[in-house]
This record gives sequence, C-alpha cells and structure tokens, in this order.
Amino acid sequence: MDAEALKRTWAQVAAHGDAVPGYFYAHLFLAHPETRDLFPVAMANQRDRLVKALGHMVSNVDHVGDVVGYIEDLGRDHRKFGTIAGHYPAVGASLLATLKHFLGAAWTPELAADWADAYNLIATTMITAAESVESQPATWAGEVVSTERRGMDVGTVTIRPDDRYRFQAGQSLALEIPQRPRQWRYFSPTHAPRADGTITLHVQLVAGGQVSGALLRDVKAGDRIRLGPPIGELLTLPFESEWPDLLLVAGGTGLAPLLAVLDQVAGRHASRGNGPKVTLYHGVRHPWGFYARPELERFADSSWLTLRYAVSDDPSFPGPRGLVGDLAAADGPWEGRMAMVCGSPRMVDHTIAALRRTGLDEHLIRAEKYEDPFTQQPSASGAQAATPELARSGAGLGIQ
Repeated sequence: MDAEALKRTWAQVAAHGDAVPGYFYAHLFLAHPETRDLFPVAMANQRDRLVKALGHMVSNVDHVGDVVGYIEDLGRDHRKFGTIAGHYPAVGASLLATLKHFLGAAWTPELAADWADAYNLIATTMITAAESVESQPATWAGEVVSTERRGMDVGTVTIRPDDRYRFQAGQSLALEIPQRPRQWRYFSPTHAPRADGTITLHVQLVAGGQVSGALLRDVKAGDRIRLGPPIGELLTLPFESEWPDLLLVAGGTGLAPLLAVLDQVAGRHASRGNGPKVTLYHGVRHPWGFYARPELERFADSSWLTLRYAVSDDPSFPGPRGLVGDLAAADGPWEGRMAMVCGSPRMVDHTIAALRRTGLDEHLIRAEKYEDPFTQQPSASGAQAATPELARSGAGLGIQ
C-alpha cells in the first residue's frame, strides 16, 4: 500500500472544495437512499465533515496503528447513529467513486486498490469494535434536570440518565437534544461520576452553532435527551495505580474535562489522605471567561492544589496577562509531572511547544483539541483531535 500516494491524491481531490462533498452525498443518497436517515435533515453544517474525515483518516492509514484504540472507540460510538455493518461498504463505494471522478486519468487500478484496502482496514476495525459491544446499549435516555447561564456565551446543563451510565473523569459523551434531532455533539462531564448519577456539562455558544445555541436558549428542565457511549482515554487517569503529580492547562471551556480530573484527584485525597499534587492553569481572552469559579472554589483551600489564571486580550486585567501556555512554561520546569492540555487547536499546539521547550518529556504531555476529527491525525504522544461546540474526542466520521 502506497501511503504517500494516498496522501497526495487526497490533497488533489480536497483542492476541489465544496464540489467534493456535493458529489459524494449525491452518489451516496442515490445509490443507497437508506443511508439518508443517518444524517440530520438540515445538511448545511454537515456537508464536508464526513468527506474530510474519511479522506484524512484513510489517507493517513500508515498511522492507524498508533491510534487503533481511538478508531475502535469510533466504531462503538457510531452505533448511536443507527450505523450497521452494511452501511460501511456503501460509504466506501461512494468515497471511491468521488475520488475517481475528481482524479480522472490519475485514478489507476493500483491506486484504486490501495484506497480500497486502506478504507477496508479502517472500516473493519470499526465494525469489529461495534460488534464486540452488541449486548450493550447503543444510547441511553435521560432527562434535563437543570440549566444555568454563566455569562454571555457559557452555560451549564445537568442531566440524569434513566439507567446507570458509566464513564471516567476526562472522557466525552455525545448528546442529542429534542430541538436538534440527529445532530449529536460531544461534551465532557465537568466532574467524576456522582452518587446520584447526574451529569453536568459546560456549553459554550459557538457562532453559527445550531446545537450550542439551542442548548443555551431552548433546552429546559424536563426535556428528554439521548446520550452516546463515553469515549476517549487521553485525559483520564489509570485505575488502581499511583498517579503522578499533574500539570493541567486549559484554554476557555477546555477546562471542562480537566475539572473532572481535578474532582477525581480530590476524591482520592479525601478517601486515602494522599494523592498527587496538581497545578491548574486556566487561560481566557477576557476576564468574564472565568466562568467556572463555582467549581474551582470547592478546591480553593486544598493544600495539594495550585490555581493560576491568565487573560490574553485585556490589557486592563490586574492579574497575569498573556498566553496561558507561556505562563505555565515560565513557572516550570515541570520534570516528573504529567501534563494534560485542552483547548482550541492553536492554544494546544502553542502550549505543547512551550512545555517541550522547558524540557518536559513529550510522552508526559497528553492533549486534546476542539476541532473536527482527523483534520490533524492523533499522534502517539497524545495530541488528539476533537470537535467544535465543546465536542471532544471527535465526531467520528461526521455522521451527525
């Protein structure tokens, strides 16, 4: 399999822009009309997500071994869309037809075989993972318990699943609300699992974001929702083992999963009388971005925790100013600490680079970005793509 040829030809096809998803969906829905129900009624925000994700993931098949666990997560998670094994060949056939259309004479039998083999490897991994959990629910029903507006563009939603929902601090879950059917978005619980089973999510309003806007404005207590299975391991701590001291660096609402890790660490200190030391940095553009004071104040008197804040875009702020990654790096070195970083792609890349310059081992840096899945391939050192609208750990193949 010629991995370089896959990357090169995908770049050539992607250069055709909106015409690519247009052709792909026309082919898919005409050849397999039964797949239309997997997608939201309004396709305006959907058009290029599946094609981009597929093209990037398949063309980077030479890196699949590094992230096979993540791809297996996607396979299990896609059950919530109603995806079955029979849908994968349909999507693959439309992907190959799209490539052939835009590559023209460059589409050779050898290239077609390589693309087919690469797609088959991804699809088989996802199908096998989905089949391994067939006895488990694909989705969980629940109810909105409460909502709270924290500021101009941030709020919280608390839900209670009807049945027990197991997750780890730092994981993500997909949420579907009645106001936006079939438009699943990923969010991070802001806490470790609770005794009463409720789950609180932070929601940030995204310009043009249909789901985030509805969550902040329209969702009310009593609304019925659905949850997908929890996914993601990059920002989780291992079970039943000693945890290293932690450096947590968050940009904006990237704080949510790190709050959950903080909550888990606090639980260990409370139950055992010891645990890791934690330094948490929260960076925002403007002071009103410090929306999570209520959660952080719970730990304010903890001797094992140090909290630092930074504002990047307001010169009148009386505290530390600048990029949060630079502040964290300047307070180093952080030898022996495990760093967890979460925020926008630019924030994450900048922070990782700054921490590496301090001498922190790259294998001790675990990060997630809020962006579309596979637009940047997850790496062995832990930088993994996630999705907009507080969506984390990826929207999978974009069927949402």
